[in-house]
Amino acid sequence: MSAHSSKKVIFAALIGNFLIFVTKLGAALYTNSSAMFSEAVHSIVDCGNQVLLLYGIKKASKAADRDHPFGYGKELYFWSFVVAMLIFAVGAGVSLYEGIHKILEPAVITNIHINYIVLSVAILFEAYPWKMAYDEFNSRRGKRGMVDAVRRSKDPSLFAILFEDTAALLGLATALIGLFIGDYFNIPEADGIASVMIGLILAMTAAVLAFECKSLLIGEAAESKVVKSIGDLFDGHPSIDNINEVLTMHFGPNDILLNLSLDFKNDIPAGEVENIISMFEQKIKQMHPEIKRVFIEVQSRHGHLMNKRMDN
Repeated sequence: MSAHSSKKVIFAALIGNFLIFVTKLGAALYTNSSAMFSEAVHSIVDCGNQVLLLYGIKKASKAADRDHPFGYGKELYFWSFVVAMLIFAVGAGVSLYEGIHKILEPAVITNIHINYIVLSVAILFEAYPWKMAYDEFNSRRGKRGMVDAVRRSKDPSLFAILFEDTAALLGLATALIGLFIGDYFNIPEADGIASVMIGLILAMTAAVLAFECKSLLIGEAAESKVVKSIGDLFDGHPSIDNINEVLTMHFGPNDILLNLSLDFKNDIPAGEVENIISMFEQKIKQMHPEIKRVFIEVQSRHGHLMNKRMDN
């Protein structure tokens, strides 16, 4: 997934969420609805999150330097993790607090028809950026299921927006149902209950996003098919006795570090080993342009196993 595609989705979500926030906040202040206020908080938190994701994409694009020789790709993973924390601390926290307060001290909602109109329009506005995020994610996942695709995705900026927009649509539907139940059955506490439900939706969204970002932050390997293709490239080569180990790690969605340990035949001259390594490095980068750095270690199989035992 290109950074341009991710930015396009994020900008669409940012513009939509800001317009929705202004509308929701006005309706919440005018009608005294807790669920509507929670939705307004949700929208402004989403706006802040999208700004952070755009900042993360920009920082991640910085070239490697002396202080960060492997580049700044993990900036995106860090800021995506911060987004998860903000959703939990601000979005979920405020919604839960506001909801519990309104359950304990329910207030009459005035001009409720305004809330119905605002929430219905917001659902339509929110559906567009959600569809954009879903289409982008869908084009990437191929035949994989949604859960498997999220777990294997290396671009948190895209699935973060998909999570946020899904939570937003669920929150809007929850607020609409809560307001209707409170109005139709004369249960003022329903508004506060809806706010609590919105808080729980946001908390669950934040937890899943934080879990996925944590995995990327601590270092995820490349996809198994990438690792296998590299192993197949060396397998059967007349100058190589054994592929000791193939290690990969993502530093960004399109930035992979590759470390190889190879056991060359003992009668191969050092100069030929150097030529073979250079040739394979070029082939690997042609096959997988996302592999930016290749380190090939020449080591006997026995020595590699001994070192592995010492490491463990």
